[in-house]
Amino acid sequence: MVEIIPAMMPQSFKEMEEKVDAVRRRVKTVHLDVMDGTITPSVNWPFTKEGLKEMEKITSGEIGLPFWREVNYEVDVMMKNPEESFAEWVNAGFHRIIIHVETTQKLLSLINEWKGIVEIGVAVGIETENEELYKYIDAGADFVQFMGIFQIGFQGSPFDSRVLEKISKMREVYPNLPISADGGVNMDTEPELLKAGADRLVIGSAIFKKDLDFGEGNDFSDLMSFDTGEDVDVSNVASRYTAGVEEAINSFKKLANGYSEEKK
Repeated sequence: MVEIIPAMMPQSFKEMEEKVDAVRRRVKTVHLDVMDGTITPSVNWPFTKEGLKEMEKITSGEIGLPFWREVNYEVDVMMKNPEESFAEWVNAGFHRIIIHVETTQKLLSLINEWKGIVEIGVAVGIETENEELYKYIDAGADFVQFMGIFQIGFQGSPFDSRVLEKISKMREVYPNLPISADGGVNMDTEPELLKAGADRLVIGSAIFKKDLDFGEGNDFSDLMSFDTGEDVDVSNVASRYTAGVEEAINSFKKLANGYSEEKK
């Protein structure tokens, strides 16, 4: 079954709260990109002055991640030496923690220490060979995440089609491994990613920004009425992100369900 995972790169706790509020009725998991500026040109929450204070409150149990009772969180740790902060993400309540293979020499130690406690994903860039991941998968990594863009840290970046072959080859070697695709996912690239073997689609700008990365001719304006099998009431959602968000998620789900039916 294909999982649609909305991705966000918030600048503040409030922005994260608003975005999670907008999607929590339609998905089980949300994806949080965090950047401290060591491998990306940008810095975002929680690596801001207020964010660091808020993160302390979260890890201490004073407050929780937004709507943590309703959705699970995965965090994509875009920083060098992620092993130094790994325990903080666990204590904050993240269910999945994604580490980029290019950012640490201690990934095997992390997997051995934390497997069975939290789901660990291994992310890999376009130019890193698949074979680099095998030892981590064999050691117990729960899933892999292929980056569909060359430069990480930017939502709305163009899709790099080289990722399709990487996913296809990984699926051949590990037929039962969950494979995420993150970056450049839209209505045009989704069918290609599914065919290649991805079963988790991490989608940012094509969900949260209607003017970015929807693919040619896909503004989702006429998709509110299709039958998803569920009644979705958004009338009381007080969020500036809600408009267009749920119909976008529904659209990706519909396309994924259609692909799953074709495979049967």
